[in-house]
Amino acid sequence: MSNQPSGHMAFLKRKYLLSIVIPLCFSLPISLQALPQQCSNQSTSLKDEILGLANNPYTVNWMKKIRREIHENPELAYEEFKTSALIRRELDQLGVAYRWPVAKTGVVATIGSGSPPFVALRADMDALPIQEMVDWEHKSKVDGKMHACAHDAHTAMLLGAAKILQELRDKLQGTIVLIFQPAEERGVGAKDMINEGVLENVEVIFGLHLVHKYPVGVVASRPGEFLAGCGSFKAKIKGKGGHAGTPHDTIDPLLAASTTVISLQNIVSREADPFDSQVVSVAMIKAGTSHNVIPDSATMTGTFRALNNKSFHALRERIEEVIKLQVKVHRCSAEVDFLGNDHPTIPPTTNDADNI
Repeated sequence: MSNQPSGHMAFLKRKYLLSIVIPLCFSLPISLQALPQQCSNQSTSLKDEILGLANNPYTVNWMKKIRREIHENPELAYEEFKTSALIRRELDQLGVAYRWPVAKTGVVATIGSGSPPFVALRADMDALPIQEMVDWEHKSKVDGKMHACAHDAHTAMLLGAAKILQELRDKLQGTIVLIFQPAEERGVGAKDMINEGVLENVEVIFGLHLVHKYPVGVVASRPGEFLAGCGSFKAKIKGKGGHAGTPHDTIDPLLAASTTVISLQNIVSREADPFDSQVVSVAMIKAGTSHNVIPDSATMTGTFRALNNKSFHALRERIEEVIKLQVKVHRCSAEVDFLGNDHPTIPPTTNDADNI
C-alpha cells in the first residue's frame, strides 16, 4: 500500500458521503406534489451545500487522518476498544449524542429531530488476524493484525457522514441512526446489536463495502438480490478403522469422504440453474494419524453460498442429504452440523427497490 491509493481512497470517501447523505436529507414526510418547485429548489440548494461540505479540504484531511489512525491500530472482533474510543472521541467533538457500549464495543449515535422516519447507516469496525507485509507510513503497528477488509475506511466514512449530517441537523426531517458495529468478521456482531434493540423504529438501513473491481468514485448497487448468503458445514463421517494392508476388515471413512466431495460438486454442476448462482466448496478434510492405518472417522468442512433465499435454504438441505446418503453407500454414517455458533449462517442480501 502506498500514499497514492490513500488519495484515491479519500476521493472515494467523498463520493460515498454524497451517495448516502443526499438521499437521507430527502426522506421527507411532505407532499412533493404540493410544492414541486419549492422542493426542487431546496434539493438543489441542499445538494450544493453537501457537496461543499464533503469537498472541504479540512473534511477530507480529517477523514484521511482518522482512517490512518484506525489502520495503524487494528483490533479483532469484540476487542475494538481503542477503535470505539476513537469513534466516541470524534462524536464528542462533533457534539453528536451516542449510546455505548452496545454489543460489548459497539457505538450507536443519533442525529436529527428524534422523530420518524428513522434511517440507519452502518459501518463495521473489526480487523483481521493477518500480518501486513507491505511497508508504508501507516502500516499496522500490531503484529499479526491488519485492516485488510476496509473496515478502517468504513468507520472513517461513517464518521464523515456524521460530520456532514451534524452540520445539517436542523434541516433533517427525521432521525439518522449511526451504527458502528463490532465483530463483523465473526458474523455475530450484527445479531448482537439487533438483540440490544439497535434497529427499533428503523425503517431503512444503508451499508456498503469498498471493492477494488470498480473505478474510483463509483458506487454500485441494484434492487433485489445483491450479495450471496453464506453458510458453513461440518460433517463427521464414522466408519471402522484398521490396518491399511487389510482394508476389507475396515469401513473406510476416507473413501466415503472422497466420493462425498465429488458428489457435493454435482449439486451445482448438475442440479442448479446456471443463472441462479450457487457455490459449494469443501475446504478441509482431517483424518488419521499414520500412513498405514485407516482411521475410524474423517471430518470435512466447507462453505456454501447462493444469491436467492429459496436456493440458499434448498442448497443447505441438499448438502446434508448428499453427505448422509453418499457415505451410506460406503457403509459409513455421518453427522452434519451447520456451525451455527462458530460460523453463523448469513442469509442473502436483498435490497429494497424503493430505496435504491
